[in-house]
Amino acid sequence: MRSVLRKVRDGLNTRTGFFVLTLVLFWIKTYAVYVNKFSLGITNSAQKLLLILNPLPLGILLLGIALYFRGKKSYWIMMIMDLLASLWLFANILYYREFSDFLSLGIIKSSGSVSNNLTLSIGEILHASDLLVFLDVIVLVLLLAFKIIKIDKRPVKYRYPLGITGLACALFAVNLGLAEKDRPQLLTRTFDNNYIVKYLGLNFYAGYNAYQTHKQSATRASASSSDLDQVLKFIKENKTEVNPEYYGKAKGKNVFVFHLESFQQFMINYKVNGKEVTPNINKFYSDQNTLSFDNFYHQVGQGKTSDAETMLENSLYGLPSGSVMTSYGTSNTFQAMPAILDQQGYTTAAFHGDVGSFWNRDNTYKSWGYQYFFSEDYYKNKTNYSIGYGLKDKLFLQQSVKYIEQLPQPFYAKLITVTNHYPYELDKQNQTIEKTTTGDSTVDGYVQTAKYLDDAFGEFIAYLQKAGLYDNSMIVMYGDHYGISNNHKKAIAQLLGKESVNSYDLAQFQKVPFMIHMDGLKGGIDHTYGGEIDVMPTLLDLLGIKNTDTIQLGNDLLAKDRNQTVAFRNGDFVSPTFTKIGSTIYNDKGENVTDKLTAEQKQEVKAQTAFVDEQLSLSDKIVTGDLLRFYTPSDFKKVDKTQYNYKYSDVMKQLKETQKKTPTSVLMKNNGKSTQDLYTTDAPELK
Repeated sequence: MRSVLRKVRDGLNTRTGFFVLTLVLFWIKTYAVYVNKFSLGITNSAQKLLLILNPLPLGILLLGIALYFRGKKSYWIMMIMDLLASLWLFANILYYREFSDFLSLGIIKSSGSVSNNLTLSIGEILHASDLLVFLDVIVLVLLLAFKIIKIDKRPVKYRYPLGITGLACALFAVNLGLAEKDRPQLLTRTFDNNYIVKYLGLNFYAGYNAYQTHKQSATRASASSSDLDQVLKFIKENKTEVNPEYYGKAKGKNVFVFHLESFQQFMINYKVNGKEVTPNINKFYSDQNTLSFDNFYHQVGQGKTSDAETMLENSLYGLPSGSVMTSYGTSNTFQAMPAILDQQGYTTAAFHGDVGSFWNRDNTYKSWGYQYFFSEDYYKNKTNYSIGYGLKDKLFLQQSVKYIEQLPQPFYAKLITVTNHYPYELDKQNQTIEKTTTGDSTVDGYVQTAKYLDDAFGEFIAYLQKAGLYDNSMIVMYGDHYGISNNHKKAIAQLLGKESVNSYDLAQFQKVPFMIHMDGLKGGIDHTYGGEIDVMPTLLDLLGIKNTDTIQLGNDLLAKDRNQTVAFRNGDFVSPTFTKIGSTIYNDKGENVTDKLTAEQKQEVKAQTAFVDEQLSLSDKIVTGDLLRFYTPSDFKKVDKTQYNYKYSDVMKQLKETQKKTPTSVLMKNNGKSTQDLYTTDAPELK
């Protein structure tokens, strides 16, 4: 036994032995994180094998670099590589826990605009066990520091490190081959980042994502007007006819777009202990003058809220990696809804009770043609006025009235609420409903912040009615993305009254509310399938604004002949007939019919898949190639970003001058008397 231990110790005292020890610890650690910290959706033995295998090729390659050096330098390099890999693992554990996705270069590059808010949730995100990813590094450093393992100072024989590098490449080739066998076209089609990590590993994903980001940058430089040919062909082939019953019904009306942060469809009419969570939204949803879509899905990717805004106001998807607003919002050409409405005589304004730089809004909104952007600087704030990601909704909406009443009518106003945001914390004085009892601390507070959002919405609607804005406005409400991620399957099952949930259930769980209300509008529950990509063409048709030669990838939800296949950003889709999640096909009853499809059904799924792939691919080309710079629709003037200035003093001066020229604001129509007193709120912070 002693001789065996001596041999092991002697082996560890060699450069190669220490390399093997470091590699094995790194391998075990990475696999443990995959299994315990991520939800990668392992469904068969091949995927289990790949999950075990995939940390090795790049682990060998990166740690093997140290073998080309001798003495202390070799060990330092190994420790630095292991530490960097551990930091990458740790960062992704935290990010994945909140966003169910992995960090990308695009997100890291945009950290200046989002990190100040993300850190507010770190205390909730961090688990003590997360720090174990650094345990192997600490142990190895201590072994070296106390000379339990001695430094091997012998000269390098380069055939050994070359052999190690060759082994890494060979293992990666095997890994990639097995991955392609289980998941064809893994790297050539737009898949979920979970797939890349599941099949090829987190470190490969980092390199692949960096390559994709570089490729996107190069795409703009090489793009030309001819790249639009395929885009225009797709739009022509999928264009729908307007519905004469609804076209132009909202002509000349004000438009309110009410952003329901992290609000999901299952909350409609949901009760906790017999008490409605969202009574005001429920009433609005079922109003005879409200069009409510109960098969409406969010379609966001990594950009989350920014993706929702991009789709809503441009009918273009977010990117497979990063955010359109942060990566392209400043530099690209857009033909967004605010710019179109501005050129049709509307006043356009966005309201957000957080810093203007969040998601690069202060630059992107100029590119989109927003005349006004009322952000944090426009709102009175005290220590207890904000929580999590900005000003509490009741205070935000109450203070927004000061600016809404000064907007010349007709206007387009988007209000972005934030209180119903992860980690769903709310001070006790604002809690008006009990938490759910799933046992999941992240999930159980969700109903309390949703109830608070609903109360705030009710107060805002009451103001609109008193101020005379309710009857002459089209009020649009939408949930931007999921509030409860798929990482909380047990809690989701309890919320839905199920024993468990499968991939089909989770796809249906991505439904978010979409409602359009207007006095005299023929309302009701509309069962058509659609998503955020379809909002812009729907609203423009209702407003009666010419929309025949614009570049929009969605279609009017009220059209009779529309394609109801709804794409998710990862290439999956839902439709009235089939749902495709990964390589699994479900029918409209949620049954797995992958191996039971008829020849005709296979063709239908193939056509749906092709439609989704092309729609996503063309959107990416439009954005990364900045293709809209080569195309201008009729009756549209290219946005001049230099015309917009969101500085408080300049904006207030501009508002005053504009109202004199166009005296149609609520304030001017009320003979200069403010309507702020008509706003009633029970916000305890104001008592």
